[in-house]
Amino acid sequence: MDDVMRANIDAWEQTLRSSLALAATLDAADWDRPTECPGWTVKDQFSHLVGVERGLLGDPEPEVEVPAFDHVRSDFGAYLEAAVHVRRDVPGPEVAAELADVLERRLVQLEGIDPDGPLLLPNGKEGVYRRMMVFRAMDCWTHEQDVRRAVGRPGNLDAPAAHCLWSILGSGLPMVVARRAKAGPGESVLFTIAGPPSFRSAITVGADGRAVPADPEPAEFTTELAMDLETYVRLAAGRCTPNAVTVETRGDRDLAGRILATMPLTT
Repeated sequence: MDDVMRANIDAWEQTLRSSLALAATLDAADWDRPTECPGWTVKDQFSHLVGVERGLLGDPEPEVEVPAFDHVRSDFGAYLEAAVHVRRDVPGPEVAAELADVLERRLVQLEGIDPDGPLLLPNGKEGVYRRMMVFRAMDCWTHEQDVRRAVGRPGNLDAPAAHCLWSILGSGLPMVVARRAKAGPGESVLFTIAGPPSFRSAITVGADGRAVPADPEPAEFTTELAMDLETYVRLAAGRCTPNAVTVETRGDRDLAGRILATMPLTT
């Protein structure tokens, strides 16, 4: 196993163990609290994590008919919901115990997996297993943060998986700026994300209308957006609308508003 694959696995494992430590502190009311992930409670978040990891282990799919929930809007959404719905009558601590078991099984499995083994990534593109573990770390960490906000127990923001999230969602900011927010040629945007960990993305729009990382950076930007890491995660993961968070903006406020309104890159 190469160092990159090991680091990705470590990031994924760290956030799952952090989630399990959090689960041990939850009471009966906590498990039923709604989260910002549409339609899901705290327990549903843990059920989702169990379902994905069991699927990657090759376990049989749950035999359950998923009702027509408002938050289920696609066949893929229904597939993910099956693992959640089949556990809706299962007590939260039992779901956490199942996650602890599946974590150990996955760690054994991963020792024998080829990092360059091809597979379809969650974004619908062909990739390799090394990259899949970046997606798994990001997904697990995003859901851990959903749970922490719901139960009022913040923590683990400065986790290795936060860098995994940025490597995936941060790379989508040029598309948000140009394609979604319709920034024009010659316009530029600076994102500063305060942590730890902290991130920065400077983007310019070329004459062809495509946005790319600014190199060199302009002396002044058309628009600047500054926010803390949790705010960025909530916006980029589609957990809230811009009016629910605080973002400092400078420059073209209309462009800033269009960017914030089209930030979600995952759900």
